[in-house]
Amino acid sequence: MNTDPIADLLTRIRNASRVHHATTHVPHSKVKESILKVLKEKSFISDYKIETDKKNFKSILITLNEDKSDITLKRVSKPGQRIYIKKEDLKIIKSGLGITIISTSKGVMTNLEANKQNLGGELLCEIY
Repeated sequence: MNTDPIADLLTRIRNASRVHHATTHVPHSKVKESILKVLKEKSFISDYKIETDKKNFKSILITLNEDKSDITLKRVSKPGQRIYIKKEDLKIIKSGLGITIISTSKGVMTNLEANKQNLGGELLCEIY
């Protein structure tokens, strides 16, 4: 049993990237899928694909971006300490080179998209 599935996702991507693997597998969830969608839009990963095995368990195959081998993924909000942020407190990461992923009432999005839509929410992770 995993107590923090988002941290597990980020750790699997970080570990696979550091040892120069092309792909990695993670168990499926809707939140992970929406985080991966943001990562793909911002080209931190190349692609992801949802697979189903013989016992109907879903998993996600993540294809890593070869150009981003030194990616830094930092989990901010944890199950024991949730971090919520207002629209006014959104900040730019690494002079615009990094992103913050936020879970808002309108879905998971980056800090830039949340700022445009005047939304705050739970600060999931920082990526640069």
